[in-house]
Amino acid sequence: MQSRTIRRSMTSLLLIIIGCYCAILVAMFMWQGKLVFVPSTAHVSDPSQLGLSFDDVWLTASDGVRTHAWYVPASTTTARTVLFLHGNAGNISHRSETLRLYHGLGLNVLMSDYRGYGRSEGKPSERGTELDALAAWQYLREQRGTAASAILIHGRSLGGAIALALVEQIAESDNPIGALIVESSFTSLPDVGAVAYPWIPVRWLARIYYPNQARIARVRAPLLIAHATADEVIPFHHGQRLHAAAPAGAQFLSLSGGHNDGFLATGTAYAQALRAFIDQHLP
Repeated sequence: MQSRTIRRSMTSLLLIIIGCYCAILVAMFMWQGKLVFVPSTAHVSDPSQLGLSFDDVWLTASDGVRTHAWYVPASTTTARTVLFLHGNAGNISHRSETLRLYHGLGLNVLMSDYRGYGRSEGKPSERGTELDALAAWQYLREQRGTAASAILIHGRSLGGAIALALVEQIAESDNPIGALIVESSFTSLPDVGAVAYPWIPVRWLARIYYPNQARIARVRAPLLIAHATADEVIPFHHGQRLHAAAPAGAQFLSLSGGHNDGFLATGTAYAQALRAFIDQHLP
């Protein structure tokens, strides 16, 4: 009788564990967007606090969603412009150091938020972020009259994935871009999730992909890949694999520091590398 009670207790415990595990799988499948996209709607600063003049820009994606951006002109007249695509958290107001850097390098800067970020409408999604980036590109080409060859697209972290998707969209209908920087990004989102959650079949559950490794092989523009050796979020080997998959001639820059501060920790060497890359490839 006692052994039967123990077996029943063990069976009940096992069923509870299986039930909890299944519940976690369902939650991961249904709400994985909450793990990928971490927007903030509050602005903590704007370019005026850096002493920079700027235009508030409203963009409309092809599906009708309106997103917010800042256009910051260079201090001297130039066609060279960077379209900066940020990572998965915060919004454009958290990227003042990057804005300061590119203004110091003498470029016009368009910093664009994705849907659901900052003042932008809508809810973020993989396809939505790709449409938002395309709207930013079209603004530079159509509203600002910027030549495609004068535009540098720079994506950091998740922004690197969105930048690669944008380059693929541009290749279908527009002239080649001037250059591309993919910084602190990943081979694919399921690759990151499989390491972060090894006890969950992430690849089976994934609904958000961003297949960077496949896309980077098709890039036909000057390319710089940068990654921090001590990146604690997206390990350094992701950057190495992206470089290995990229077309011949792609440059690689090793950064100091971690995922969120690699460009800051690298300091002057980072700015010098960007300047050399820009001077080499943008007219």
